[in-house]
Amino acid sequence: SRQLRKAVTFSDSFGPFGEHAVNASWVAVQELKKLGLGRDVDLYVYEVPVEYQAVQSLVPSLWKQYHPQLVVHVGLSGMATTVTLEKCGHNYGYKGLDNCSFCPDSQCCVEGGPECIDSVIDMDSVCKKVAASGLGVAVSMSKDAGRYLCDYTYYTSLYLSRGRSAFVHVPPLDKPYGAEALGRALQAIVQEMLQLLVQAEEKIHCQHAHS
Repeated sequence: SRQLRKAVTFSDSFGPFGEHAVNASWVAVQELKKLGLGRDVDLYVYEVPVEYQAVQSLVPSLWKQYHPQLVVHVGLSGMATTVTLEKCGHNYGYKGLDNCSFCPDSQCCVEGGPECIDSVIDMDSVCKKVAASGLGVAVSMSKDAGRYLCDYTYYTSLYLSRGRSAFVHVPPLDKPYGAEALGRALQAIVQEMLQLLVQAEEKIHCQHAHS
């Protein structure tokens, strides 16, 4: 099969924060790391602190280091009851203080950047495919990643990658899904996203070959 370029999966948050003693996003990504994404995909996992300034430095450095085909950020949502695919990231409205009691003076990710950036991934298609796969994990979609570090990280990554990023919110552990179920869901989601990218690239190559 065709060799895929490197795929990097981040956990958008890690360790306890707020009222969450255990961050389900990091636990889920660790399960994904155990499962892997198949022989054709190099998977790299990183912890991204719940800090605006850390995101500003770390996310660009990882893109520069790996030049990945896709980055999938994973974060915890205390309100979620499903695994949620975020369609877009937002540039403005960051008023919440991070773990260092800091927020950007501009309250935005990229000054002068567009208000919203959509992922190039067809989240509707991913959601339908994974929901029909029989994993036993409910998957839904959202257009609002929350205007906190999850949204901030997502927009930053989308801006750098021109849309070649994705964000997945997971619910707290055992509310209702355990670590293994979340890991399997992430595996199915990321594999489907990568397949969509490969198909899109093959279509472009075919069009160029016949032009």
